[in-house]
Amino acid sequence: MQFPLPLRRATLVRRYKRFLSDHRLDDGTAVTAHVANPGAMTGLVDEGLETWLSPAASPKRKLAWSWELVRAEGGLVGVNTGWPNRLAAEAIAAEAIPALAGYDGMRREVAYGAGSRVDLLLEAAARPPCYVEVKNVHLKRGPVAAFPDSVTARGTKHLHELAAVAEGGGRAVMLYIVQRADCARFALAADIDPAYAAAFAQARAGGVEALAYACRLSPDGIAVDRPLPIDDPA
Repeated sequence: MQFPLPLRRATLVRRYKRFLSDHRLDDGTAVTAHVANPGAMTGLVDEGLETWLSPAASPKRKLAWSWELVRAEGGLVGVNTGWPNRLAAEAIAAEAIPALAGYDGMRREVAYGAGSRVDLLLEAAARPPCYVEVKNVHLKRGPVAAFPDSVTARGTKHLHELAAVAEGGGRAVMLYIVQRADCARFALAADIDPAYAAAFAQARAGGVEALAYACRLSPDGIAVDRPLPIDDPA
């Protein structure tokens, strides 16, 4: 995935009200950027961190900038939670995720369950449909990527929906897109959201598959890169 417009480098001043952030561009200009991320963003919101912003394509947009990347622990981290679905779709189409290869078609935001919409539905004539929920990951603990970074009732609901799919004979996959390149494994942050961790364990026991992939990132774009082993919940 290439960013539609060239990014501008800046320095983080502060993040506030969840979806707002102040930055100072390299030329000294102070700007406010939208933060497409409802999570805690632990370790990514310290004043003085290098950030990368995308300019708005339309001059009518309320905020002229969006926060895309931050440099933390020496590497770039993607903070825009709007990208993982696109990253996953591109990787699946390119057969860069072998476990999800071999399907003839892919649809997005398909209604299923109790009022939910699955992120990706993979279909083939001779195979059961494959329901894929995609989650963004940016929290890092030591060498481990962790999810979630805040309580996610919506994420827990999605696990229950996937478990129902598996119980009904469909294929259900939880795909974690880690928007950073510096992690060796993936694990659940059960201390942050015990309910999500319990739902994950129950879903896995019921046949839901789980995959985690790290990304490679640059100010030009982001792409799914390599699989990460998933630690079993304690």
